[in-house]
Amino acid sequence: MKKVPFVTKQQLDEIVKDYPTPFHLYDEKGIRENARRVNKAFSWNKGFREYFAVKATPNPFILKILQEEGCGTDCSSLTELMMSDVCGFKGHDIMFSSNDTPAEDFKLASKLGAIINLDDISHIEFLEQVTGAIPETICCRFNTGGEFKISTSIMDTPGEAKYGFTREQLTEGFKILKEKGVKTFGLHAFLASNTKTNEYYPALARILFKTAVELKEETGADIKFINLSGGVGVPYHPDEEPNDIEAIGEGVRQAYEEILVSAGMDDVAIFTEMGRFMLAPYGHLITKAIHEKKIFKDYIGLDACACNLMRPAMYGAYHHITVAGKEDMPCDHKYDVTGSLCENNDKFAVDRMLPKIDIGDYIIIHDTGAHGFSMGYNYNGKLRSAEVLLKEDGSTQLIRRAETPADYFATFDFTGMFDKYTKQYK
Repeated sequence: MKKVPFVTKQQLDEIVKDYPTPFHLYDEKGIRENARRVNKAFSWNKGFREYFAVKATPNPFILKILQEEGCGTDCSSLTELMMSDVCGFKGHDIMFSSNDTPAEDFKLASKLGAIINLDDISHIEFLEQVTGAIPETICCRFNTGGEFKISTSIMDTPGEAKYGFTREQLTEGFKILKEKGVKTFGLHAFLASNTKTNEYYPALARILFKTAVELKEETGADIKFINLSGGVGVPYHPDEEPNDIEAIGEGVRQAYEEILVSAGMDDVAIFTEMGRFMLAPYGHLITKAIHEKKIFKDYIGLDACACNLMRPAMYGAYHHITVAGKEDMPCDHKYDVTGSLCENNDKFAVDRMLPKIDIGDYIIIHDTGAHGFSMGYNYNGKLRSAEVLLKEDGSTQLIRRAETPADYFATFDFTGMFDKYTKQYK
């Protein structure tokens, strides 16, 4: 599969006149079309809803686009709850899924009427203590333990993960929650990340559907929704086949008919909380080549660094690179493409075959729409870049300005010491 940027060299020449590189650019048209595909794929389920994982792309303008497409939000922290509230998500529009949760986070989730997804059986008592009451609707996260396999392939190892209730704890927890006045329940699990198979959601669904039937029999709980969480991946590498969301939706439907409908549980809503699948392909990191170095290898230095996109440095993750305007030129030069951090892992690509890169070329780093800007940081005093929305009509909108030195110094509590910088470098 050839990876084609959603922005052309000609468009970039105009965009950079208003927004200097580096910046993250998002494709509104692509985001909306993808959200509609997801909703269509699960339209067989009357209660279906996608709760976008805010941690993937925490920007109010992105959230508003997804809200207009019928999505809710999945939040994991106090500030994500605040952002959802400000954007107009109310009550059960919000799913709150966190772990090792501070008291103030539970308090705000309760105040907003969010669906709280408990991560541990001990959180039942903690939630009641800090909020004064358990809500009438609650969700619990299930950790299956052991290894999660599809066919003979190990997808991940839930038993090594810090999240969720054990199977025995679910039964005990549901009974406790019923005694405390909970009327409707949800069940959630996340068993593998960035899967590239249409089998993942259906396999997970079968586990959760069977567990829901058992829990209803064991506890009498009224289970109203099952949250398949995230984990549906995207093809970062051009050789990878993309997931087929229609086939995934159909696989979940078949499992639903076989297990839940057969058990008389045909009113259960299906929720998802995808971040990567919803946004990753619809974001590019736009950066510029500013140095070329030839020693034992050939290096191209960019004006972006791992502070703008951590995944390659942190995971060795592959992100495809396009040299704007040179899409049809032969990839006959081998480069390490680097940033300027004082860390040798600050590399967007290692031994990558690319067209000849000249100083000043615009470099498009693909699939940064999720877990791109959101994982940014300030090491080496680097400042977070801007976020720009490429709108459906071809115009652009600044949806987050770039940080300035004044922002960097603003949190120091040395009165007057940094006035020179906060005034001069706003």
